[in-house]
Amino acid sequence: MMTEDLGYIDYRTLLDLQDHYKPADVIRTYRKKIKQLMVQISEDKTAEDHQDRYLLLMAELNAAYYILRNRALGEQYIQEREEVVALEKEWRALDTADPGFDALRRRYDQALRSFLARYMEELILEAGRDPECVEHSGWGPAHERLAGRVLRQFRQQRYHEIHERLPYYDITEPQVDWEERSRFAAALISGGQHNG
Repeated sequence: MMTEDLGYIDYRTLLDLQDHYKPADVIRTYRKKIKQLMVQISEDKTAEDHQDRYLLLMAELNAAYYILRNRALGEQYIQEREEVVALEKEWRALDTADPGFDALRRRYDQALRSFLARYMEELILEAGRDPECVEHSGWGPAHERLAGRVLRQFRQQRYHEIHERLPYYDITEPQVDWEERSRFAAALISGGQHNG
């Protein structure tokens, strides 16, 4: 059963793989998808305007191939992804008044940052240097120079999107005394002193 992305990139979903995939499935689907992407880019008259998006798609496909074709690296990735998802669920289930709430938040945040840095930046760049990825995607030094900025932005965007759904984003509305605010504004406009 495949999982939802939830912001923690699921490279299995990217390559349309089942949970119990074989390395041959990774190779076959990667080659098919990277070829489709290359055709799409070559046929897109405005490809230059979409350069960042295409670069990111190519980088993600390369990373999915690089990580999942290696059984040990693929299993480590899946385990770390499951751990960070489980930490989020555990933290979300805690009441904010629970004494362990802040400690679990910090632990989760550290795991999240580590996961995103490793699997959405470091290994993506490493995949771009892999001879097989280079052969199939045409990834080269120019791609890598551009990718650093794009990947940092993408990682930060994912981090922000994940955090938007977390408990401390459920902020209670502030209590505003509109009459007091109105009196204060009137006093400022008239140049007088504010008397609370």
